[in-house]
Amino acid sequence: MDDGQQDRQAATGVTRRRFLRDAGTAGALIAVPGLAAGTARAATTGRRVAVLGGGMAGLAAAHELVERGFRVTVYERNALGGKARSIPVAGTARGGRKDLPGEHGFRFFPGFYHHVPDTMRRIPFGHNAHGVGDNLVNATGGKFLRAGDRADAGPFGIFPDPTTIGTPDGLRRQLTESLKGEGLPPQELSYFVERLMVFATSSDERRFGQWEHTSWWDFIGAESRSQEYKTVAAAGMTRSVVAAKETVASTRTIGNMAEAFVFTAANLGNDGALDRVRNLPTNEAWIDPWVVYLRSRGVRFVVGRSITGLDVKGGRIVSARSRDARGRRHRIDADWFVSAMPAERARRVWDAPVLAADPALKGMDDLFVDWMAGIQFFLDRKADLVHGHISFIDAPWALTGLTQGQFWGTRAFARDYGDGSAVDCLSVDISNWDAKGVLFGKTAKECTPDEIAKEVWAQIMRHGTAAKVLSGVNVRRWFLDPGIVFDRRTGRNRNATPLLVNTVGTWEKRPQARTAIPNLFLAGDYVQTNIDLATMEGANESARAAVTALLDAAGSSAAPPQMYKLYRSPAMEPAKAIDAQLYRAGLPNALDVPVA
Repeated sequence: MDDGQQDRQAATGVTRRRFLRDAGTAGALIAVPGLAAGTARAATTGRRVAVLGGGMAGLAAAHELVERGFRVTVYERNALGGKARSIPVAGTARGGRKDLPGEHGFRFFPGFYHHVPDTMRRIPFGHNAHGVGDNLVNATGGKFLRAGDRADAGPFGIFPDPTTIGTPDGLRRQLTESLKGEGLPPQELSYFVERLMVFATSSDERRFGQWEHTSWWDFIGAESRSQEYKTVAAAGMTRSVVAAKETVASTRTIGNMAEAFVFTAANLGNDGALDRVRNLPTNEAWIDPWVVYLRSRGVRFVVGRSITGLDVKGGRIVSARSRDARGRRHRIDADWFVSAMPAERARRVWDAPVLAADPALKGMDDLFVDWMAGIQFFLDRKADLVHGHISFIDAPWALTGLTQGQFWGTRAFARDYGDGSAVDCLSVDISNWDAKGVLFGKTAKECTPDEIAKEVWAQIMRHGTAAKVLSGVNVRRWFLDPGIVFDRRTGRNRNATPLLVNTVGTWEKRPQARTAIPNLFLAGDYVQTNIDLATMEGANESARAAVTALLDAAGSSAAPPQMYKLYRSPAMEPAKAIDAQLYRAGLPNALDVPVA
């Protein structure tokens, strides 16, 4: 026993064995930080709301506001739906068909999403009993494909026993058994599971105070371990699952997501199946019906307007400034303003007067955005890779994919899209744009669109199962996210739609939905939320938080939007309570034993 272990036991009277035993038999709840206390209500009692941005956050905010009697106008720079929308491939339709369905990237609705499915069920769709929510279908066979002749892995095929998964010992057994097929050396597998157990039994105080400031790479000790460990344990749980860089991503964020996936697989606290997708292209299944519904309730949409600034007077926003596609300037008047722009655009609007009114917004300058964008391959034959999401785990560009046609039950791809020659679509997300590829020796940021398409296909075909299934399949056409634009002068790409990544120590720099400006509220995946990840769910949750704060500021008697939290296992709370004592005493987690 080392001195650190003795100190821990002296401080709490808890041995490692007793810690694990007692953690499964007692209970103690610890609060998760939420929204800040409300500011004084503003004098304004008007009902006009300008929502600045028409992506997931903006549409969700408009939805909650219009159902509570507010007059809402949504201003969007590009297209409603933001990064989640479908993007028709212009000029591909023939014979009465629709254009081929392109997109920024495939959509993924894990079972721990609650806010987004709730919104979807409140959007009418034909005769669906639960509206757009019934357009979610289960994907049952996700796979992590390996290169060469190595055995494929299947994290999304884990279905632990829900009667044991919630306890520390039960969770350890399930993790060890589930990860045996990942090809990790036994001693590294054991170490990785122990690191997961350290996080699972860590208190909220430690998660925010220590793990928020520790990278996932350092937390799991990746630097000193095998390449297989770095590929599976480090990169596999960051780039492939949540599109974060393992060397800079916060352990708190990655650990929270790992927990959420495990609990969802055990049917604990979930809204639905572990892996869900839509049964139609996004706009057909969701965005178009949503816009129709909001318009029917009175929401007004103004598309083609870029927000250029906010006018501040007396500590309040008196108007917003915008510019249309022709460069003409417009003034936006409202009583309340909800900024639903992505982080990189919102912080351009925080000029000196705005920052003087709320200096905390300056912290957004330190938020980090990275690239995650998609490419679609339209194929001349069905590609039955798997009935779910695919991670090409050995691809340098951290590729994930989904063959979409199999889920679009009311569509016959060749009959309904393009010129009839494509019968399926393999949609692939590229998460690492800074690694060199296998064909041209260049990073994705340095490749032309044609080189990106060839490189992605080559990396996919290096994976044994993919090579077998896709052998003889021809790509009729490919479509790269139009946010990616190659500059031939610099030999590099630009990205108009980057993705926020929760890097180490940025929780404190991310704002809450309520600002110090009494009539300005924030909705976006960069806002502090319980899910704490740049996702559609985070955008929706933040929009609900913004509306809740607005209702309070307006003195409204309307009920606030329903809010949800990630599942917390009651059986884990005793372990977290013990760890809270250790953390306050300046001691490590009881399971955090140094390894030589």
